[in-house]
Amino acid sequence: MFTGIVEETGVVEKIQPTAKSIRLTVRSRVCGRGTKISASVAVNGCCLTVVKAAPKGRDKLLQFDLLMETWNRTNLKNAKVGSLVNLERPLRSTGEFGGHFVTGHIDGTGRIIRWERAGQDHVLDIAAPPEVMRYVVFKGSIAVDGISLTVADLLPKDKGFRIWIIPHTYDVTALHGQKVGDEVNLEADILGKYVEKFLSGKRS
Repeated sequence: MFTGIVEETGVVEKIQPTAKSIRLTVRSRVCGRGTKISASVAVNGCCLTVVKAAPKGRDKLLQFDLLMETWNRTNLKNAKVGSLVNLERPLRSTGEFGGHFVTGHIDGTGRIIRWERAGQDHVLDIAAPPEVMRYVVFKGSIAVDGISLTVADLLPKDKGFRIWIIPHTYDVTALHGQKVGDEVNLEADILGKYVEKFLSGKRS
């Protein structure tokens, strides 16, 4: 379980196709501390398992094996060597809960259709698929590339949503490297999914 409070931006060091998966290597400084094999780390909001951790100077190289299902359904397939990715370690029982419940299971991807400065802040419009929009509500929470954000408005015909990005979030996440047309990982608030199931009376 994560909170959507990004701890740092890591740098993609290597992408290696294998027979059954894609091995992704990310250089980390903060999230690499104390992180061992089999630990979970959210990479652009996608919960991945560390299969190898090796020191590199003051940093640590974290390796992950992504099955093709994960690779094809997330924006990690667009990553290149040198790309920035948002990193977060799992929430500890003694940790501070500053965002919202984020599972690290991506519901779908959206596409940036507006990304511009507005005063001291930035406005971000994202076109999202129906399977995500059904859970998006005004003033609700959503994880965009693993970042816990608040929905500021719904776009016409329920085709997407708007978010306002404060300078701090812009500076400390990989959002500052994004542009119009880029794909982003989306995870809707899990509370909405549970409410929908309970009200529907379905067992699966």
